[in-house]
Amino acid sequence: MTAIVESSEVSTLLDELTRMTGREDPYPRYRRLREISPIVRADDGALVITRHVDCVAVTRDSRLGHMPPHMIDFVSPGWQDHPALRQLFTSLLVTNPPDHTRLRRLVSSSFTARRVQALQPRITEMVGELLDGMTGDVDFVEAFAFPLPVNVIGELLGIPEPDRAQFQGLVRDWTRVLELVDSDVLKSADPAAATIREYLAGLTAERRRKPADDLISALVAAEDDGEKLTEDELLTMAALLFAAGFETTTNLLANSVVALLRNPEQLTLLRTDPGLAPSAVEELLRYDTPVQLISRVTWDDVEVAGVPVSGGERVVAYLGAGNRDPERFPEPDRLDLTRADNAPLSFGGGIHYCLGAPLARLEAQIALPALVDRFPKLDFAAAPERRDSLAIRGYTRLPISVG
Repeated sequence: MTAIVESSEVSTLLDELTRMTGREDPYPRYRRLREISPIVRADDGALVITRHVDCVAVTRDSRLGHMPPHMIDFVSPGWQDHPALRQLFTSLLVTNPPDHTRLRRLVSSSFTARRVQALQPRITEMVGELLDGMTGDVDFVEAFAFPLPVNVIGELLGIPEPDRAQFQGLVRDWTRVLELVDSDVLKSADPAAATIREYLAGLTAERRRKPADDLISALVAAEDDGEKLTEDELLTMAALLFAAGFETTTNLLANSVVALLRNPEQLTLLRTDPGLAPSAVEELLRYDTPVQLISRVTWDDVEVAGVPVSGGERVVAYLGAGNRDPERFPEPDRLDLTRADNAPLSFGGGIHYCLGAPLARLEAQIALPALVDRFPKLDFAAAPERRDSLAIRGYTRLPISVG
């Protein structure tokens, strides 16, 4: 058995990933961590893995899960008094079976492939409208990468169009607790989470009185073996679906545009062959995934990455590192839209595989070919401004020139 590696170099590499200098390009640091050992220990005690095969195993291993309430009480005492933490820690994202099984079954009965595919004509229409509004120099995030997914998920859930734009700042403030929980973060995260919930409570009450053909109405009516979502569960689910529905896709679109502009031969390839879109989106997800890591806790003594790990330890799988593992992807630092067998880790795996993955893929498959086709002179207008986050990787501003 291999021992868990702890060293000053490991500490330095992991510390750099907490700073903008390291987050700008984390991939060389991931590579070095993988070279040092399949599993290393961070200064806070977490075990970090970076190999593809091990990341896959962590996402699928039923012996690993999210922190149960008694452990959350220890790590974040008083979490139930904070709307941002309560809304996160009771959501489908971080619950465990049997609660997770019941919640996912209920939402899956409403959030179906048929409902997603039915949005394709409307997504195509939205893409065209947004492209029509882009001239000269624009901020791609503001002009396209945010409004497209927020309007798509808003359409799916049934949120009126005039109400959607307010949620960008609210969701960004709330989801900061995914990476860091301290008093400064909670000062903005708590009121943001409360505002989101209050809005959705009003909309849900309206749908109970007058159902519509939208996902919130479907969640209100969802039933499985006589079970239904409680009011609290329904509001938490709606908040999670809305936040996840645009936050990740916004970053997927922006990351993809940066990757294509920095690899102009691949941009040209997509422009000349839009039929590459499905393969291109998979490769862009692999190359610079919006979700860089996931965290799990071991229930019992287990083996992770070939190393014995005690029960109760936290394991962090760096999906961004696994997506660049040369043992799985030859020449992993090269963007190749024609890459075969390029399924990324970006949507997780196992019981926590992202429910919204088909919708995110569909949006990107429609949007990216349309963007590069419409603007043959597409280029950077100024340097992109990166979001100060590692778990969620993206840009706050992406100035581009569309000619």
